[in-house]
Amino acid sequence: MSRVTCPAVLFFLGASLALAQTQKLDDGYAKKIREFTTDPMFLTELVDHLPVSDKVPTPEKFLGYIAGAENKLTYAKDIYRYMREVEKTSPRVRVLSIGQTEENREMVVVVVSSEANLARLDRLKQITATLADPRKTTPAEADKLIAEGLPFYWATASIHSPETGSPEMSMELVYRLAVEETPFIQKIRDNAIVLVTPVVEVDGREKMVDLYRWKKENPGKIAPSLLYWGKYVAHDNNRDGMALSLALSRNITKAFLQFHPQVLHDLHESVPFLYTSTGMGPYNAWLDPIVINEWQKLAYYEIEEMTKRGVPGVWTHGFYDGWAANYLMEVAHGHNSIGRFYETFGNGGADTRERTVPAAQTTRAWFRPNPPLPKVKWSQRNNVNMQQSALLLAMNYTATNKETFLRNFWLKSQRSVAKATTEGPAAYIIDASVRPNEAASLADQLAMHGVEVQRLTQPYQGNAAGAYVVRMDQPYSRLADMLLDRQYYNANDTPPYDDTGWTVQALRNLKSARITDVAVLKAAMAPVTGSITPEGKLTGDGAVYAINHNADRVLATLRYKLKDIKMNAAEEAFEAEGQKFVAGSFLIPASGNPSDLRQRLQSAATELGVNIVALKSAPKTAQHPLAAPRIALVHNWLNTQNEGWFRLAMDTTGVPYTYISDHTVAATADLRSKFDVIILGPMGGTAQRIVNGMPKRGEPVPWKASTLTPNFGTSPDQTDDIRGGLGLEGVQHIRDFVEAGGLFITIGGNASLPITYGLIDGITIQPTRELKVRGSVLDSAISDARSPIAYGYSEHLPVYMGAELVLNASATAGLGGGGGGQAASVSGQNRASGRGGVTDPDIIQGRPPAPAVPEPKPGELSAEMLENMRAYLPTPAERPRTILKFGEEKDLLISGLLAGGRELAGKPALVDVPQGKGHYVLFAINPMWRQQTQGSFMLLFNAAMNFENLGAGRPAGTGRLTEPPTAGDDDFNDQMQ
Repeated sequence: MSRVTCPAVLFFLGASLALAQTQKLDDGYAKKIREFTTDPMFLTELVDHLPVSDKVPTPEKFLGYIAGAENKLTYAKDIYRYMREVEKTSPRVRVLSIGQTEENREMVVVVVSSEANLARLDRLKQITATLADPRKTTPAEADKLIAEGLPFYWATASIHSPETGSPEMSMELVYRLAVEETPFIQKIRDNAIVLVTPVVEVDGREKMVDLYRWKKENPGKIAPSLLYWGKYVAHDNNRDGMALSLALSRNITKAFLQFHPQVLHDLHESVPFLYTSTGMGPYNAWLDPIVINEWQKLAYYEIEEMTKRGVPGVWTHGFYDGWAANYLMEVAHGHNSIGRFYETFGNGGADTRERTVPAAQTTRAWFRPNPPLPKVKWSQRNNVNMQQSALLLAMNYTATNKETFLRNFWLKSQRSVAKATTEGPAAYIIDASVRPNEAASLADQLAMHGVEVQRLTQPYQGNAAGAYVVRMDQPYSRLADMLLDRQYYNANDTPPYDDTGWTVQALRNLKSARITDVAVLKAAMAPVTGSITPEGKLTGDGAVYAINHNADRVLATLRYKLKDIKMNAAEEAFEAEGQKFVAGSFLIPASGNPSDLRQRLQSAATELGVNIVALKSAPKTAQHPLAAPRIALVHNWLNTQNEGWFRLAMDTTGVPYTYISDHTVAATADLRSKFDVIILGPMGGTAQRIVNGMPKRGEPVPWKASTLTPNFGTSPDQTDDIRGGLGLEGVQHIRDFVEAGGLFITIGGNASLPITYGLIDGITIQPTRELKVRGSVLDSAISDARSPIAYGYSEHLPVYMGAELVLNASATAGLGGGGGGQAASVSGQNRASGRGGVTDPDIIQGRPPAPAVPEPKPGELSAEMLENMRAYLPTPAERPRTILKFGEEKDLLISGLLAGGRELAGKPALVDVPQGKGHYVLFAINPMWRQQTQGSFMLLFNAAMNFENLGAGRPAGTGRLTEPPTAGDDDFNDQMQ
């Protein structure tokens, strides 16, 4: 493909010629740039050359190939070697380590600026830190600091490992900034500090390069996808901006709070040819309008400049919404800086390929007047050219307007401090009395973000001393407000790009208050410094020790920490030693336990912050053994993304597990001899896909360490062949496992497996017509408080709902007729058409009114129907037991998006289905989502620790019905609600 060179392009080409007259160029490198660029329209004068240095090696001189060369991907370790060689040979570059990954690989930031600027780097960092907190500066002092300081511009590359071009580009970018002497580059060096993190997801980068090498050595063979990136998750590593549960998120945030950059720019690859972020909206409602204007200003500057140079397909707006607070770039938005990203057209490797661009992305629109071409030959070098050119333009723009960027940074910080007395609220108060460990964990999370947290030293308006206070008169108040407030996403707005609700304290099952009265700022409180462990102690004397169950996940930690200690669970509430203990409270008898029991309990109480009470005598309440069960977490070989969050949840809680694949389930006939609890990790797809997996066509497809793929060896699991799935053998083995007394847990849509393959009765997945929910926080209610799964929970629990899934539990579920569902009815229309209004009785003409009959509950059967269906109905011991149900429609939405909620209101959120000696437990919700739903963790851990006694608290009754039941008073109808 060719083009006619326009006058504007000739003008910019003249800049390259001018450089050639003042600085020697590497002609061989420039020749290869042109060779690997598929069309001159994808090349600008900013990157069509590379100067020569007598001391600093080019990427080609060091690696043997140029950045963006065809068929060449570079390991992160080699990128680091190159960067450190540049640091060694150039006084304009420093390489700083910012932390380790979960797999013990290094993360770095490369600092590039003039020699003079690097000599005063600590002073420049001090200036931005001071500007970040306007409580330390008067306007006059800020003016002086702004005049003295320089903006920091931080580019982060390849958080998503299949997006491979930006690490290659980063090497050439650093070299160019260090060596080139054009006025354009000099302005960046002199007037800004450039930070570059060449690889964010280092673990995934090394595996991706391995995979690419394997593909090149095995042409024509079916290759696996990049099954594992980091230790825990893949694409979701860019959804950890709130929880900071991954090492990469924590490392980036910690470094951000050291440099306080004015711009953080995350480099991605997906849509053509270069999308520069603004988003379609709705924008996050807690951001300062100034930053939204800054997005637009930078984006349209880049678009204009790239378009002047004849580059097609540079655009903004029509991708992504700008709502969620969980992306990596939110570290900037939450700290009064500018977060932005690019999407360039990547090839998932270093091949040059013919690409057909979807029509929806090549159509001219108001936001895309110069759209991408419908067909293109695309190379990795094209990608390098596009990213680097636009980045240099943005960096030069920032350097040119350095005082504006610094002043806006200070002003946004100043407006954040004023938030408490301007738009409000004044503060949030978070209760720490019921779940002190969870409250402390939230305080630690906020502190990692740099948010200041305090504690009441005296009671305040019903809030006890010790409650956490997050004031809104601090620099990062917007971030705190963004996390702690409720969110509302209108269902008529742009379809959301990701989660729409995330109220962090609600998902941790913590009570809080949003305070608008500024008088709270004068309440007696003291700053929290350092990590917090609540005070735990052992009190009293006696032969039985009691721990009140408060649904705090630390109880699971304690159970496994003391796994050799015999413990019981109280099946009913009781009082002892002047204290009230709820059902599920731990009872630990001295009898039958080691002689050093008290010392070990005292040590655990202190370490974990748990209160233990020694009782003089055992309470007179039913109790059963509390297990430390052998848990297996099952993944498949199609996607390991979401089950990784379960691994992280269990690892951070201290609950051990065995990580197995569906192939292991298929190959292990006697699962019960190895495991007590099996969790089918969330994996997406239909029941058929779970069973069939990847079709077994052609040769085996390995995911295993080898000479070509050494980094696969750090993956959580490996296999000689990823093809195939659970198989019908695996389904049978699950049935046998449960029949023999095991507990099998499904998450979300995985419930389709036991339902579709007939492992359970009484439960169906109900189709919906109106329901719309996307990553929302919803209200749920405990519907069976006597179930061990509900131990420690109060009446209501905020839960995470990712997408539409409605379980139906009824007597006729699975027997036809829709399983008792009411999806086809219209809310409130429960009478025949006739006289009067919707609440009036119907009148049959010519006869007296009939006696009123109570309206049946959903799924309730009459005595006659029960009698007719007797052969199909489960015995009382087999009946599904709804433990948690979604709240009433009017109260259902806590945060996020919800429409058509009537189809979900009152439906099961968690069901226990007995079968043989064991149980199936089906979650309609996701209890372990992105390390944000800690409030739901104990639902799963309760089920596991009580797996042998999940029938506790069930109403008495055994065997099949022997007498015709009376409508309305058979306990079957009651239990199915």
